[in-house]
Amino acid sequence: MTAVHDFPEKSGSASNLTARVLADRAAGEAYVASVCFKHGPPRLLGVELEFTVHHTEDPARPLDPDVLATALGPHTPRTLRPDSPAAPLPGGSPVSLEPGCQVEISTLPQASLRELNAVASADLSFLTTLLARHGLVLGESGIDAHRPPRRVLHTPRYAAMERRFAPLGEGGITMMCSTAGLQICVDVGEGEDVAARWAAAHLMGPPLLAAFANSRVHAGRDSGAESARWLAVMDTEAVRTRAADPGPDPAAGWGRRMMDTPLMVLPRGDRPWDAPDGLTFADWIRGRGAAAVLSPPTDEDLDYHLTTMFTPVRPHGYLEIRYLDAQPPGEWLAPVALVSALLARPSTVDEVRELCAPVAGRWADAARSGLQDDSIAAVAKDLVELGITELGTTGLDTETTTEITESVRARVNGSRSHQR
Repeated sequence: MTAVHDFPEKSGSASNLTARVLADRAAGEAYVASVCFKHGPPRLLGVELEFTVHHTEDPARPLDPDVLATALGPHTPRTLRPDSPAAPLPGGSPVSLEPGCQVEISTLPQASLRELNAVASADLSFLTTLLARHGLVLGESGIDAHRPPRRVLHTPRYAAMERRFAPLGEGGITMMCSTAGLQICVDVGEGEDVAARWAAAHLMGPPLLAAFANSRVHAGRDSGAESARWLAVMDTEAVRTRAADPGPDPAAGWGRRMMDTPLMVLPRGDRPWDAPDGLTFADWIRGRGAAAVLSPPTDEDLDYHLTTMFTPVRPHGYLEIRYLDAQPPGEWLAPVALVSALLARPSTVDEVRELCAPVAGRWADAARSGLQDDSIAAVAKDLVELGITELGTTGLDTETTTEITESVRARVNGSRSHQR
């Protein structure tokens, strides 16, 4: 398991002389299956914590990237300062930035939730202190509550993405520049358990999205949706955001999908990175249409193509669970513990699948109505109770599991507000 960021900047396969040309579609599908679904016993956990960043004295003020770079110092990503050493935080977590300069820390994989909590909490505290010294503060919700979307990072990938999404409405620029998520990384599993874990990770999505929805207010206005963030994601390109259909062979299904998904951006050095309209990766391999003037694609090009998917669950050798809104900085552990507990044992995974089947695929309803939707709320309550019974598998101490139990029960029982 390794950290993967939503918007990496790469120079394309021309820089890698070891890249292997993909001979045909079958080779592409096989490559996707091999790198996206690496089987093995579930052992490791990771988390990616994203936050909007604000000037403390005026959260609605446009973020000054120079102030942010000064605050981050040697930890500044090269997408903002190309000459930065881009040093990881003391616990080893790399820092990255999204197009609106949302900041993200991605932990190294840890062998237990206890270790993950220690590393992520320490690095998050360190980051918070760095920012505070320069008058900056992390946001507390999954969407910018104070400012409209504005692209701050000027890179060829982000420029191409903005142009691509613009005709589709505001969803693309909002997703890119105003949203922040909580992403949980878990091992794929082994053998016959893989398909079940893949299915469970998707099926529990709508009730967990509703339970932890935290992005109602955007740019100073009530959006009317409990998770305006996830609606923004869904309002980009359905081919890129649609949840996978659970099936007996997730790796093969994902391989076919990657071949049939149009390119979003095409790294081309100093030229614009806009991809030819409608050109799928399979077309590129076959040299069809606009691909006739391109060099044959390599496995490195396919690696890059994989990073342009924004599905609720994204496989990268492990499963990256992406549907949860960012939580306030001190409250990220509860949803991570719940997801970890719900996937801890095959018997629990089977219960999750059965329990969540009645609300399968109801992503839009969960994002719009959250726990105001009675059927989603009922499943969320039962799912939380199931997760609570399994918290002992996480290795967290009794005091922490008690706090998490009280917190998540309060959410699904309506005794706390979720703004935000």
